[in-house]
Amino acid sequence: MPILSMLPRPDNADGCPKIAYVVKRYPRFSETFIVNELLAHQDAGAEVEIFSLRPTNDTHFQDVISRVRAPVTYLPHAGLKAKEVWEMMRKYEDQSDRLFSGLEAGWNADIVDLYQAMVLAQHVNKRGIQHIHAHFASSPATVARLAARFANIRYSITAHAKDIFHEDVDPNELVTKLEDAATVITVSDYNEHHLHALTNWSGVNIVRIYNGLDLETFEYSPPRNRPPLILAVGRLVEKKGFRHLIDACAQMASDGRPFRCRIVGSGPDELSLHLQISRLGLEERVVLAGPLPQAEIRREIQQAAVFAAPCVVGEDGNRDGLPTTLLEAMALGTPCVSTPVTGIPEAVLHDRTGIIVPQCESRSLAEGLARLLDDPGLRVRFAEAARKRIEEEFDVAQSAFNMREIFSKVTSGRVSRQRA
Repeated sequence: MPILSMLPRPDNADGCPKIAYVVKRYPRFSETFIVNELLAHQDAGAEVEIFSLRPTNDTHFQDVISRVRAPVTYLPHAGLKAKEVWEMMRKYEDQSDRLFSGLEAGWNADIVDLYQAMVLAQHVNKRGIQHIHAHFASSPATVARLAARFANIRYSITAHAKDIFHEDVDPNELVTKLEDAATVITVSDYNEHHLHALTNWSGVNIVRIYNGLDLETFEYSPPRNRPPLILAVGRLVEKKGFRHLIDACAQMASDGRPFRCRIVGSGPDELSLHLQISRLGLEERVVLAGPLPQAEIRREIQQAAVFAAPCVVGEDGNRDGLPTTLLEAMALGTPCVSTPVTGIPEAVLHDRTGIIVPQCESRSLAEGLARLLDDPGLRVRFAEAARKRIEEEFDVAQSAFNMREIFSKVTSGRVSRQRA
C-alpha cells in the first residue's frame, strides 16, 4: 500500500512576506483548494490576511474552514456614493504618484472595483502587507492589480478555469492583468500553455503549480471489497457532465448491471437532473444526495467502488481546471473515470492511474465505469498508482511552499516585470 513519505514538510515562512489574499467571496463551499492553501501557509507560519470582494452567499460550509485563523476583511461593495469615492481619493493627497498610477490603470474599470482597490491599498499600507495575491483572474485580479498600483507593491494571480475560458472573459482585459502581474500561477500545464499562447509567448512569467491536498488528512484505503457504488461530487452545473453520467447509468441499467450511483452537490441544474433521472426510470439507481460536509464526502468516496468525473467543456466555454474532488478520490483510494478536459489527464493517466474516456460520450463512460466495477484487481492497481501520483505532484505543503518562494522573490526584487 502506498504511504505518505515521511520526509520533512517544506517550510520557508521566515523569508515569506506578509500576504493579502484577494478572493471574490469567502468562504465558499466549493473552493476547498483555497482553504487547503491558506492552511498550508498557516501551518508553515506565514502571515496571510484575506480580503473578500463580496460576502458569502453559500448556505453550507466545509468543516475545515473553522481551522483558518487568517483575519477576513470584507471590502465595501454596495450602495457606493460619489462622495465616498472622492473622500477616498483625498486620502492619497500626499501620494499623488500612486493615485495617478492607479487611476491611469483603472481608467475603464468599474467604479466599485476602483473603490475597493483604493480601500484595499489603504489596508495594505497600514498593516504592513508586502504582496497581494488574487485567486482567479476575474474581479479579484482586477482589484488586486489596481490596489497594487495604489499601494506601490506587486501582485500575483492564480488563474483557474472559468476566469480564463468562459465566453464572457474579455481577452484584452485578461492579457493586461496577466502582463501587469509579477507572476501568474495556474493550475495545470494545459492552462500554462493556453495563457502563454494568449499573451503571444511574450515572456509573461507564468508558472504551473497544482492545487494540492493535505495528504496527512487523506488516509488511503484499498478499493478491493466494495459494493458496486459509483460516486460523483461537484456543483450541479453543465461543466461537471452529470447528465452524461446519468445517461451512462441508464445504459448500464439496460444491460442488467447491478449498481447504484450517488451524485453529491447542489446547483442550478438540480431540477433538470431530477427530471432526467425520473424520465429514465432511474429513481432506484441514481440519487442526488445534495451538498455534504467534507468529512462526509470523504467517507462516501471510500465506500464507492468507482469515482466518476465526466467533465465537459460547456457551451459557454466554461470548464473545470482540475477538480479537487477528483484528486481527493485518487488520494483516498477510489479509482476514477474522467475525461480529457484541460488538466485532468495530468493527474488521471489513462490505464495507469485511472481511465480517461471522451467527453460527452455516455456509452464510453458506461464502459469505463463497468470495467472498474467488474475488476477489483484493476481497481486496486489503479488506486495504488493514483495515490503515488498524488503524493508526488499534489501535496499542498509543497505547492504552498512553491508559492511562498515566488512571493519572496517578488518582494525581494528577484522577479521583475515592467508594469503595463
